[in-house]
This record gives sequence, structure tokens and C-alpha cells, in this order.
Amino acid sequence: MLLSAQANRYAHQLLAARASAQQLPPLSDNATLSLTDGYDIGKNILDARIAQGEVPVGRKIGFTNRTIWPKYGVTEPIDKPIWAPMFDTTVRYTKDNHGIQSLKGAVQPRIEPEIIFKLGSAPAPDATIETIAESIEWMAHGFEIVVCPFPKWKFNAIDAIAAFGLHGSLIIGEPKMLSAATRRNLAAVLADASVSLSCSAADSFTLRAAGFGSDVLDSPVHALWHLHQLLQTQPQFAPLAAGEIITTGTLTDAYPIEAGQTWTTAFSGVALPGLTISFV
Repeated sequence: MLLSAQANRYAHQLLAARASAQQLPPLSDNATLSLTDGYDIGKNILDARIAQGEVPVGRKIGFTNRTIWPKYGVTEPIDKPIWAPMFDTTVRYTKDNHGIQSLKGAVQPRIEPEIIFKLGSAPAPDATIETIAESIEWMAHGFEIVVCPFPKWKFNAIDAIAAFGLHGSLIIGEPKMLSAATRRNLAAVLADASVSLSCSAADSFTLRAAGFGSDVLDSPVHALWHLHQLLQTQPQFAPLAAGEIITTGTLTDAYPIEAGQTWTTAFSGVALPGLTISFV
């Protein structure tokens, strides 16, 4: 278990690397750390960013897509979800589902198409997978831009947790308000949904990947429930609250991006518009 001074030191190393867009060795290279240590470092980062004037607006859930688990983790595969806070400085909305995003300062950026929820109420402590959707006010599609301070995207789960959950920014498309009837069936609808992800560096798009809601812990709604359960074991963090934005994890693998590219998505099986983002 880390001493508080050690957790604080790691937190400020990561904050400094982010501020200067620099890479650094994984924390797990030089220390035996646990997942609890990772969240302790994350709590120090959360407190520091709030002290600097940033406002938490929600959470990102990472590594919910089982199909990509074998691809990440140096000493062992990352085989369970993680989470990290998101801030008013990292979350933005598009206009008409089109946008332009600067990659300035983004270290080794990659793109992830995700399903996003806004909570209209706090989930009950005993909420089940069947009932947690009752707390969702709206859903949307978005791109999370993930970044990695560790060379060549090589890290363990502890490193990913500590390093902001690898969260860089979140770009949200048009929200879709949910009726009570839609909430009741939302987990199944999203499990059956699919998305295509395409990229263009000129005038034509090339399909890069397809993903399915069922890959995200069986449904993005299930990912929300998992986060709710995990937070009940972490009293150092606030539980989920009304108004929070929750992005539930990538529907495909994360793909490297660079300035000059335009990425676009299209959905099947769910009434969500695709999203088109150009990077500069």
C-alpha cells in the first residue's frame, strides 16, 4: 500500500507529464503497486485538478470491451474495467454531429467510439442491472480521445488508472432523451446495436472497424451498473450523482489518430446519429 506522500508524488509526476505533453516510464516498472494504489494516485490527481479550478462533470469507464482485453497489459492482460473522472475542461459537445478537434498537447492520441449517458438521478444503492437504466436521462454517441504518457502504449492496469484513466477528451454528439419505456429496454437495445468506424485523410472514407454493444460488458448499461457497484467499494470517491456524464467504453479497439484525418461513424440497431470529427 502506498504512503500518501508517495501517491501524491506519483500524481504530480503524471500531472507534470500531461502539462508538458511528455512521456514517462510506467509507474509499475519501478514499484509493486496495486489497483487500490492506482485509485489513490487518481484521488490525488482529482483533488489537485479541483484545486486548480477544474470542475468534475462525470466519469469515463475504460476497458469494458472484452475483445480488446488481450491486447493491453505488459505483465498480464487488463481484464476488468477501470474508471477515472472527467472535467469541464475535457468534455465538449458538437453542433449537428460534426466537429473539429485540436490534437495539440495530446500524447499518442487514439480514438474510441462510445455510448454516453447523462444521469437524471442518482442510482439507488441497491440498483440492479435491470433497474439502473431508470437513472439515465439521455444517451448520446461520442468519441473519447484517449492519450497515453507511457511509451508505445505499454502499461499495466495500475498505470492506466493512475494516468487519468487514459482520458484525454470527450466529444459528444446529439443527446437523445429517453422515455420510461425506452429505459426499460435500453440494455437489450444497446446490446444488439452495432457501429462502423471509418477514416479519411483525403476525399474518401475507409472502414477501419465495426463494433457491437454486446462487447461492452454485454451492454453499455451493464458497464454503468459495474461502475455503480465499484464505487460502493471506494468510499474515498463520491457515488454517482444526478447530472453526471458517463462514457461507457469503446465499441471497437482504439485507433491512432493524427491531424489531417476525419473520422466518422454510423449506427445500426439503435436510433443514434453518427458523428464526424476532423482533427487539426
